[in-house]
Amino acid sequence: MKGIILAGGNGTRLYPMTRAVNKQLLHIYDKPMIYYPLSTLMLAGIREILIISSREAQKSFQTLLGNGDHLGLTISYAEQEHPNGIAEAFIIGEQFIGIDPCALILGDNVFHGHGLSKLLTKSAQLKSGACIFTNWVADPERYGVASFDSKGNVIDLTEKPHKTLSNWAVVGVYFFDNNVSSIAKGLSPSARGELEILDVIQYYLNNKTLKVEKLGRGYSWLDTGTPQSLLQAATFVQTLQQRQGLSVCCPEEVALSKGFIDLARFKKLAEDAAASDYGKLLSHIALEFDTLTSN
Repeated sequence: MKGIILAGGNGTRLYPMTRAVNKQLLHIYDKPMIYYPLSTLMLAGIREILIISSREAQKSFQTLLGNGDHLGLTISYAEQEHPNGIAEAFIIGEQFIGIDPCALILGDNVFHGHGLSKLLTKSAQLKSGACIFTNWVADPERYGVASFDSKGNVIDLTEKPHKTLSNWAVVGVYFFDNNVSSIAKGLSPSARGELEILDVIQYYLNNKTLKVEKLGRGYSWLDTGTPQSLLQAATFVQTLQQRQGLSVCCPEEVALSKGFIDLARFKKLAEDAAASDYGKLLSHIALEFDTLTSN
């Protein structure tokens, strides 16, 4: 399976921070925002990744991540000229997707939780149909939501409902089969002029090929599109890393744990960042890994 990170858009809710820099290059505590969706795709075992952004931001992403070789990945880049909707990613990425199924993750979404890698890896085995995830929220009017019947089967999808129909928000990571580009190309723009991801998902629901996973207790999903949510995400990551000694969405660690790179490569990455707190975190991880493998 291949993976797409949609890192486009104008980030208007984060002005003036995003006037001179792409939103996904802002930091969440100790690392750039894009590290978080990148790590999520890696946790699913995905190694071929396309980053879609504006032309202006591409150079910065390439400086930050290169071709992904240092992480055992193959990273390529594509341009989204205008923010025409999430589903446009499948049209832009049609040649990249080729004959494979693909996962799409939004560049401002953060996921964390015990067992997340196992859940994502299972979803990445998808060959036909689609798989999405939902999370319980207190403010469903901000999101696309899924409604379920008494047996737990999804029966409806609604974009930003004015009246509460369900508290299960559709989160920003999706798995689709190889038909998704054709489906996206057949969509008409919504009233707000965008190709909506919910319309793609609705196609699979109508054809009874949609699987929905509920992210229950123990999983965290953060949308970092506003100054308040950006601060909350930074505090969340800081708390876990400093108080519990856990790393959150560290792509170098994920690459090591998944076997994308070996320990020698990982230690070199830690050494390159040694002057920073992030480098110290990598060195601590290397020490722990050494201890585990020697026992």
